[in-house]
Amino acid sequence: MQYLEGIEKLREEESCIFCEKPGRKEDEKDLILARGKRCFAMMNLYPYNPGHAMIAPYRHTGELESLDGEEWEELHLLASRLIKALKECVNPEGFNLGLNLGKAAGAGFDAHLHLHVVPRWVGDTNFMPVLGQTKVLPESLAQTYAKLKSALEGMG
Repeated sequence: MQYLEGIEKLREEESCIFCEKPGRKEDEKDLILARGKRCFAMMNLYPYNPGHAMIAPYRHTGELESLDGEEWEELHLLASRLIKALKECVNPEGFNLGLNLGKAAGAGFDAHLHLHVVPRWVGDTNFMPVLGQTKVLPESLAQTYAKLKSALEGMG
């Protein structure tokens, strides 16, 4: 229920989490893992899998083609660092990376693009999301956040 109520609340709000959260400077509370000059990485509050994170530019845009070269490069550099940290901390067997551009593509926040980085394991999909309408995570977001934050900081 926490997930469903949270999603509904986010849909009702007109604010942009990708603009608000980095501006608050409360990284642990807001699950911000790493900050660059043009982009930042944060945990997904409603993850598909343990370690599910997102990378977004600070600049508010929903158009991939509007990113300049430096934003594009930093988005990918942060993705690479995040994948390295996830391999170290949660030992996934694979990854899904993706951008949902526009509502029709499934974007929950279509006005501010963000790259999803989702760790995957063989057999990580099961009956729980389908029948139980819930996701089972083996550790809390706070625990995963602390591991990933430490690993990313160790990379410099």
